[in-house]
Amino acid sequence: MNVESLFRSLRVLWRTDAIIAQMQLQHVLTALGLRAFAALVALFGLLMLELAGYFTLVQTWSAAAAALVLGGVNFAVALLILVISSRRTVGRDMALAQELHKSAMNALQSDVTAFQAHFMSKTGLMQSLDASMAELIVPAAGILIKAFKASRKPNPPA
Repeated sequence: MNVESLFRSLRVLWRTDAIIAQMQLQHVLTALGLRAFAALVALFGLLMLELAGYFTLVQTWSAAAAALVLGGVNFAVALLILVISSRRTVGRDMALAQELHKSAMNALQSDVTAFQAHFMSKTGLMQSLDASMAELIVPAAGILIKAFKASRKPNPPA
């Protein structure tokens, strides 16, 4: 049982958890940025479709057709960006960090088990000493009680 090993395992576990959290945060932020960009492109597409509807009612068909095509292209680009952002993988670094986390957890569990076994062996020793003391106390208490009774008896007058 080594306390330094226990703390080293805790330190490695802390660091790997920090690395994993940072990677996950970076992944989420990148996906969020891409989705925000896709939303912006979709907004432009919606504006173009509205503009196309306006041109359809007011202008000739050629300007409206151009706006409709541009709006459709904007929506297609937004859809493509959403598909790309949803299919991004975390990468090899995350797999390595998770493997390191698993190794640190196993080392920590073995250190805790060793510490627990060491502590239980000390507790078992204390329990056996307590049992031995109980075996000695009962006869000693009987002897002490007899001695006190004998000392309380009044001495006969001379």
